[in-house]
Amino acid sequence: MKKRLTFFLASNSGAPVRQITIPKIAIGLVGGLVLLCLLAIGIVFIDYIHLKKKSFQVHQLSDQISTQNNELAGQRSKIKEFAGKINTLKTKLSTLDQFEQKIRIIANIEKDSDAENVFGVGGSIPSDIDTNISLKERHNAMLREMHSQLDILDAAFIRQQESFSSLLDYLEDKRRLLASTPAIRPMNGGWVTSRFEYRKSPFTGRREFHHGLDIAARIGTPIMASADGVVIYSGRKGSLGNAIIIDHGHGMVSRYGHMSKCLKKRGENVKREDIIGNVGNTGLSTGPHLHYEIRINGVPVNPEKYIIN
Repeated sequence: MKKRLTFFLASNSGAPVRQITIPKIAIGLVGGLVLLCLLAIGIVFIDYIHLKKKSFQVHQLSDQISTQNNELAGQRSKIKEFAGKINTLKTKLSTLDQFEQKIRIIANIEKDSDAENVFGVGGSIPSDIDTNISLKERHNAMLREMHSQLDILDAAFIRQQESFSSLLDYLEDKRRLLASTPAIRPMNGGWVTSRFEYRKSPFTGRREFHHGLDIAARIGTPIMASADGVVIYSGRKGSLGNAIIIDHGHGMVSRYGHMSKCLKKRGENVKREDIIGNVGNTGLSTGPHLHYEIRINGVPVNPEKYIIN
């Protein structure tokens, strides 16, 4: 006999009691079905929680990817900007090289025949980096090209620095030579009474060669050094009377005679236009004047050829 469960339903309204009989197997089936439904609901809920978590992670990853894309776009923009600066540096370096060549031509300075061009053997400037290409296509290629050109620029800057250094050394030597070359009249005013030429001696009446320039002026008129140099003599010197001799280097010497007073001592450095003494009438002299001589390697030369003003 099948087992059954009987349920009695009573009402407080006075209605007759109702009787319901249900087989136990039906109750088991209903319970199993309810349990399956609860299990399904649980699985769905767990999947929902898992999907919710995944959705949050996907959102986070999406934000990270967006941030990284923005940073990458910024980096690519910086790379293009840097590539443009490399192109500008090449142009400026080439302009500097051309400027140096102009200076050398003007100053008649030959560059060492063995010296390389600023961009190396051949001297061709590297092609400009194309900053308009898509970095998505040639990102790595552009970076390699930039590194390569940076190495070329680094070597070119070193060569340009060395070339400018040698040019400056040469020009500095020229500047020192010009500063040490007598180039001005040794006094303001006065008048020339005797030049670098043969003349009749005012003392013997004989024809003799006058090795300097006589400039007559009032006693006390300031006398200037005609170029930079070192005083190698200051004092009484025979027929020159009170005299100063300046060594300008490069074999050049200037002599100043018949001064009333020597204002510089032996060993002192002087600059062009420095006052070194005053016009006088000392030594073998017929009146107050300056006897001015220039000698190169001991040989007297015409002082007027060294006066540019």
